Amino acid sequence: MLKLGVIEPSVSPYNSPIVLVKKKDGTIRFCIDYRRLNKELEFDSEPIPDVPMIFAKLKKKRYLSKIDLSKGYWQIGVKESDRPKTSFSTPAGEFQWKRLPFELKTSGAVFTRMMRKLLEPMKSDDVEHFIDDIIVATETWEQHVEAVDAVLKRLEEVGLTAKPSKCYLGYSELDYLGHHVGQGMIMPDEDKIQKIRDANRPVTKKEVRAFLGLVGYYRRFVDNYAEISAPLTDLTKGGQPEKVKWNDECEAAFIKLKEKLISKPVLLLPDPSKPFVLRTDASDIAVGAVLMQNQGQGLQPLAYASKKLSKAEKNYSVIEKECLGVVWAVKKYEQYLYSVHFTLETDHQPLTYLQKTKTENGRLMRWAMQLQQYYFTVKVIPGKDNVGADYMSRIHE
Repeated sequence: MLKLGVIEPSVSPYNSPIVLVKKKDGTIRFCIDYRRLNKELEFDSEPIPDVPMIFAKLKKKRYLSKIDLSKGYWQIGVKESDRPKTSFSTPAGEFQWKRLPFELKTSGAVFTRMMRKLLEPMKSDDVEHFIDDIIVATETWEQHVEAVDAVLKRLEEVGLTAKPSKCYLGYSELDYLGHHVGQGMIMPDEDKIQKIRDANRPVTKKEVRAFLGLVGYYRRFVDNYAEISAPLTDLTKGGQPEKVKWNDECEAAFIKLKEKLISKPVLLLPDPSKPFVLRTDASDIAVGAVLMQNQGQGLQPLAYASKKLSKAEKNYSVIEKECLGVVWAVKKYEQYLYSVHFTLETDHQPLTYLQKTKTENGRLMRWAMQLQQYYFTVKVIPGKDNVGADYMSRIHE
C-alpha cells in the first residue's frame, strides 16, 4: 500500500488498531478497527441504487457489459487535513491513509455519491451502477459500442481505472450482483450456487445465520422459502444455545434449501410493456403474494414474497387480513405497479366490493383510500388456482 501511494508515514496523535483476518483460502485480509473513529463521524445518508430496478431495466437488453473499478475506494483521495485521523500502527511503523479506506462508516456513501455524479451525464436505462460495479445494457450493438466507449472515456477523464480481469464486454449473459442475467431471465450465479453446494452443516448460531444469509439472498427464487427455512430460523432465536441442537427437521431443511437453489431456479425479468398480475392471499398467520406476467408462454412468476402477521394483525377479521395482504403486496411491488394498470387476482370475493362500496370499518376504509392511487382490476379466481400466493401465506404455519 505504501508503494502504491495508498498510505503514507504518520506521526499522528490518533491511532486505531489493525486486525488481521484469515480468509477461507488461507490468505490474510488486512483490516483496521475504526469503531472509535466511526462513533465521531456524522452519518452520511446517500441512498444506494435499487437492485431490483436495475435488473428490471435489463429485460429487453441484448448486449451487456460489466465494468468493475480497480480497488474502488482507493481511487478517492482523503483530504490532507483529515489523514491523521485515519492513523494506524504496524510493526513497521505508524501510517495514515491518503486514499479512502473501506472501514469508515461513511466510505460507502462517499463512493456511491461519486459514482452517481460521475455517471450522471450519461445516466439512462443503458448505464447503471451499484457501488463500483457498472453495467452497460443496450438493445443494439451500435448503441452498446457507443455507451461502453462513453463510460470508458468518462473514467479516463476523471482518472479512474477499471480492473481488466473483472470487466466483461459485449456479452448476451453475464454475472452481476450475485445473479446471472441476460436474455430476459435472472437466476443465482454459479459461484454462489457452488458456495451453497459446498456449505457445511452449521454447528453454531452464527454459522446458521451465515447460511441463512447466503440462501436468503435468493429467497425470491424459492416459492416456499419461509416454511423450508423455519426449523433453521428457530435455532437463531434468543434463548437458544450458541451450539445448536441439530435434529431431523433441521437436517431436512438444510438439505432442501440447498437442493432448491442447486437446481438453478430461473425467474423472468419484468417486462414493463406487458401487464402485471398480482396474486395475493392470507392465512391466519401470514400474507403471501406472487408477481407474474404473461410474456408469451402463459402466466409465469417474477418473484415470490410472504410476510408473517404481527400479534395484532392475527386478530383481524378474514377480510381485513385479505385486504392487508393486498396493501402490503402492492406496496412491496410498487416500483412495477405504480401508474400502470395491473390485475389483482384473489380467491376472496368480498375484496371486489372494496373498490365499489363504503364501509364503516375504519381500517378497511383507510386501506381503500391507500389503494385509490393504483389502477387495477380485481379478478376473483378459484382457490385451487391461487396456489402460489395461498402457499406463500401459509408457509409460516
